[in-house]
Order: sequence, then structure tokens, then C-alpha cells
Amino acid sequence: MSEEARGASRADTKLHYLDNNATTRPAPEVVEAMMPFFTEKWGNASSMYEFGGQVHRDMEEARAKVAALLKCDPGEIVFTSCGSESDNQAIFGTVEALGPSTVVITTKVEHPAVIQPCKALEERGHRVIWVGVHGDGTLDEAQYAAALATPGPKLVTMMWANNETGVLFPIAECARLAKAAGAVFHTDATQAVGKVAGVDMAATPADMLSFSGHKIHAPKGIGVLFIRRGTPVRPFLLGGHQEKSRRAGTENVPYIVGLGKACELAAAELRDGTLDRIAALRDRLEAGLLRIPETVVNGNREMRLANTLNISFPYIEGEAMLFHLADAGICASSGSACTSGSLDPSHVLKAMDVPFTSLHGSLRFSLSRYSTDADVDAVLEAMPGIVRTLRDLSPFGR
Repeated sequence: MSEEARGASRADTKLHYLDNNATTRPAPEVVEAMMPFFTEKWGNASSMYEFGGQVHRDMEEARAKVAALLKCDPGEIVFTSCGSESDNQAIFGTVEALGPSTVVITTKVEHPAVIQPCKALEERGHRVIWVGVHGDGTLDEAQYAAALATPGPKLVTMMWANNETGVLFPIAECARLAKAAGAVFHTDATQAVGKVAGVDMAATPADMLSFSGHKIHAPKGIGVLFIRRGTPVRPFLLGGHQEKSRRAGTENVPYIVGLGKACELAAAELRDGTLDRIAALRDRLEAGLLRIPETVVNGNREMRLANTLNISFPYIEGEAMLFHLADAGICASSGSACTSGSLDPSHVLKAMDVPFTSLHGSLRFSLSRYSTDADVDAVLEAMPGIVRTLRDLSPFGR
């Protein structure tokens, strides 16, 4: 089939979107909440006159909704452009505040938004300790405890939920151990906020938390950094008094308002059983795919997000499977959206010692409130034939 014919065929195919850990559909309620701020409420929230003052009040109302989801004080919320900026602010800002002898403790399975800043610090002469994981993706807590025993000022930066496998780290306990060791503790909670009931900053002694709006049905281009009062961290962006001088730049009010609405919706979902419905869909998808011979789930199947399934189909390439799935209108992923352009195998699965025969043949399916039985049915109908075809072509095929 020519590429032109393939494109036309895809245009007529119903979309089955199962890549929600990469990005989510903006909720209609979010879009509706944002629209007035592109039309009649377009004033600058930092202006002194009433036209800007009303916009400022709307922005602060959104800040309160974000704080309600995280169970923290609104004054501890800093709006950023994305989760990556929030991670960079937390890491570089803390190291600058603590000094050049700061030891950074992180894990081998972090998102690139944490890994790359940590590698940059290593190149500048800072000591970075990379904590490993077990074969099921759970944290090696013995290695973590040993790292915390390192003398001197310390920053821990550790994800709450893995973006590829959905595996959860025991963040509340890790934060308590870090505080006992005198360390500053930051968690990248981009995949956890709105999906894990335990994201509670009143009960979790983390100093900082990052997340991004587009993972919870807000638009792309808005993020959050929670900074607990008294945390030593320097501003990352300078040049203005916005965000109480913690992040310069004119506030992106439409997106902030949209994020506030998304957080309000996410808080409701944590109460109304939506996550149970999503988990049931994920489990049905998993059970169906495991009927394909030699298929294996990557990661702990209990301590993971309700919406995430990472699964390997040995002897074939994930990219080839994605190509065939796309022909069926199915959107999935072979790993993090920030690294999917690379042909290198997942650093997360490598850290878990996933066998070579499965390493390249992994797919991630991630669901949302908009996922349906029809989406799961489409995958279960398409995958057996795709795997059979690709294994017949593979030199490693059975």
C-alpha cells in the first residue's frame, strides 16, 4: 500500500487512543472554562487596575483548586510552563541554594526531565547517586537507604509513578527517610497526580512536587511546582515579580484557569470510582493480550497506576507493532513520549533487566476517563494477527 493510500485509509479509521501517559485529550469542561480568557477576560493578571484585578482573582481561584487536589496551601503552588520546567527548577534551584557540595540522589528509571539535569550536574562535578530497581520495577530500598547515609547536603529527586510501567514508588516513606537524613526531597508526580489517591502533601513530607497539566486533561503548556514553605530553592527564571518572585514571566491565565478546572475534575474522579472503571478496562486488556503466546507484563502488577499496562511481545520490534496498530487507528507507545524518536531500548526496562528478546518488543497502553470497551476490543482484535505476522518475519521468531 502506498503512503498516500495508507494515509487515506487511516483517515477513515476510528481513533482508539491508548497513549494517555504521553498526553490526554483536553476535557470539554476545561476548554469551556478557558475560552473567556481568550476573549473578554484577556487582561494582565499582574496589572493594578480592575480589568487585570478580576483576572488575577480568577487565577487565584484556579490556584486554590490545584492546592485542593494536592491538599496543600495555595501559596505553595508555583505555575510553570510544564512538568519538565518544574523538574529543572526543583533540581537546579535546590543545588544552587544548598551549594556545590550537594549530593543528588535519584533513580535509574526517572523521566528524561530528571535524568538530563542530573547528568548535567555530574558533568559540572557534582556527585549523583543512581539508585536501582528490582526486576519488577520497584525501588531498591536498600540502595536508597545506603545513598541517604552519604554525608553532606543532599537532594533526593524521585518519581512517584513511572511513566513507562506505571510502577509506584513508596514516596511518603521515601520522603520521611530523606527528611530524617537531612535531605531535601523532590518528587516528579507527573503521572501520579489525579491518578493516585495518596498524592496528599499534608500527609507526605516531600519538600517539592512537579506535575504537568496535559496529563490530566488540561492543555499542553502549563505545569506546577509545589514548594513547601521554607524549602531552600532558588528561582529558575528571573526578570519579574510574578509567582511571588519564584518564577518570572507574565502569567498564562487561560491555561492556569484550565488547569484549575482539570484539577477540580480529577479530584471528583478520585472520589467517584472512575479509577476503578479504568483499572477494570486495563485488566481486561491485559488478560486478553496475555493469551498471545510468550507475552509478559513488565513491572509490578499490584503497585502500579490503574491506567497503565506495559507488556512485551518477544522476538519482534515495538516500532513495527506501533506501525501496524496505527493502521487500525490505535494509538499506543513503545515508551516515554520524550524518547520515542530514539531506536535505543527503554532505559527503564534495561534497569529492570528485561531480557533482550523482550526489550525491543514492549508496548505501553495507557487509558483515561475517555477510554471505552470499544478501545480495548480494537486492540484485542488487532494484536494477535500483528504479532503472528511480525514473528513470521523475525529471525528470532518461533
